[in-house]
Amino acid sequence: MDSLKKTLCLILLLIVSGAASVRAQSGEDEETVGNDNAATQKQLTSRDPLERQRAAEELARLATTNNRKLLEGYRLQEKNQRVKLALDWALYRIGKTEALFAVVQALDSSRTAQASRYLKTLETPEPLYLFLERMNGNTQIKLLEVLAKTGDASTLERLKPYSESFDPKVAEAAQLAAREIEQRLGETPANTSTRPRQVGNGESSPQR
Repeated sequence: MDSLKKTLCLILLLIVSGAASVRAQSGEDEETVGNDNAATQKQLTSRDPLERQRAAEELARLATTNNRKLLEGYRLQEKNQRVKLALDWALYRIGKTEALFAVVQALDSSRTAQASRYLKTLETPEPLYLFLERMNGNTQIKLLEVLAKTGDASTLERLKPYSESFDPKVAEAAQLAAREIEQRLGETPANTSTRPRQVGNGESSPQR
């Protein structure tokens, strides 16, 4: 029951907070997008699941909002798990913010690489912060790996509690993510002396 409540709470939070984070590509040339869209929609009826997956991923890229009912219909009847995930991603991209929950959940499954690939294309890491404190340890680790690639300066503050986690795998993943972000931003690691667990070399003691 607690798990169900957490899931429902998370979905509600996604609906409320996610609208601002999805950027529809409505400014694209309508005729070109319309042609691409129609051709791709046909591929959703293919018997080949890989072709259906690629079609859903292309519709996610196009992010045409009037595809929502079509995608929801195909999502309901789809049996292949990888195609379902691609359709969830497409639905998120066109504005169904609660669909991101299914993509994040897939990180702790045989589809982890597929889900991770999608999440790494988010315009901002902010939608992922909501999940860090609500998912299980395995999913947290995968999220931290995604944030290592997509995080920005604001992500570093979010990572601090996880770098001090009692779960050593979560702590290590958070510390590695922070270092990768710092390296990418060209920053000097800061406040590492406050972390009870340190992984790897290169962290120095505070100087007074």
